[in-house]
Amino acid sequence: MAIDAETRSFMAKLAAAASKPRHLMTPVEAREAFSRLTTILAPGPEVHEARDLSIPVTGGALTGRLYLPHETPSALLVYYHGGGWVVGSVSEFDPLCRELTVGASMAVVLVEYRKAPEHPFPGPVQDAWEAMQWLAAQRDALLGAELPLLVGGDSAGANLAIATTLRARLESGPALAGQLLVYPVTDCRFDRPSYVDRDNQLLTNLDTMRWYWSLYAPDEASRRSSFASPCREPDLSGLPEAIVLTAEHDVLRDEGEEYVARLQQAGVPVHHLRAQGQMHGFLMLLGILPGSHSALRFVCERLRAIAGAARA
Repeated sequence: MAIDAETRSFMAKLAAAASKPRHLMTPVEAREAFSRLTTILAPGPEVHEARDLSIPVTGGALTGRLYLPHETPSALLVYYHGGGWVVGSVSEFDPLCRELTVGASMAVVLVEYRKAPEHPFPGPVQDAWEAMQWLAAQRDALLGAELPLLVGGDSAGANLAIATTLRARLESGPALAGQLLVYPVTDCRFDRPSYVDRDNQLLTNLDTMRWYWSLYAPDEASRRSSFASPCREPDLSGLPEAIVLTAEHDVLRDEGEEYVARLQQAGVPVHHLRAQGQMHGFLMLLGILPGSHSALRFVCERLRAIAGAARA
């Protein structure tokens, strides 16, 4: 299916306004450019409460934001934002997390981990792990109950969510009820068909992903770690139930769908949707790309089901 008309129009506007491609920017320039998304994104729905948190980790503290749909959420989703481990913050992903909070009727904490190249692999993995541990321990204090715990994220954030599930299995906890993986990074290869397809060189393309990886994991050997490239983990058994969203016109589509197949082969329950006609990053563009709404419903319905089963 061809890329949808709204996406073509959006990309044409970006191309007309862009000063240079992201992979030719410095990290600071890329962060500034990405932050300008806040001027065009829809604000997201009202929530019962949105409160900033300081999450202690080794060597400092991370910014987080807690969203509550009402006084009795069904679960807690710890969410790591996308941005190639280099760009992105609470500000740009605030609308999406509001949508998840209201749509899934669960508490969400959006975690702003430290970025590459200042904090390369495995720094963001460690941040994600320590943030999840702290939030798991604080559930009573923050939410009044030890609610079911899920992890999730999009793109590089989904990669960190996967690493967190692997670490939780290795450490025998905290127990995770589910994982939400939105167009996840799962391998360091750049030769899959979705990577080289000219129709997929859109908001995130081959050159951009090479640039992200060069800043996040410049050492080739470190890229092959299961915590960086989870498709290379030989054993995926025992991981939590997964919700996986991929996009038809995404360079990451094939590796995301390979990870779906690997999870299924390992006996992990997986709910997968490939969003036809959509590109990488489309889910956060609510209010701009209408195709994001059906995908958001898919995600929220399954989040509610996983939370309900965990509580039962």
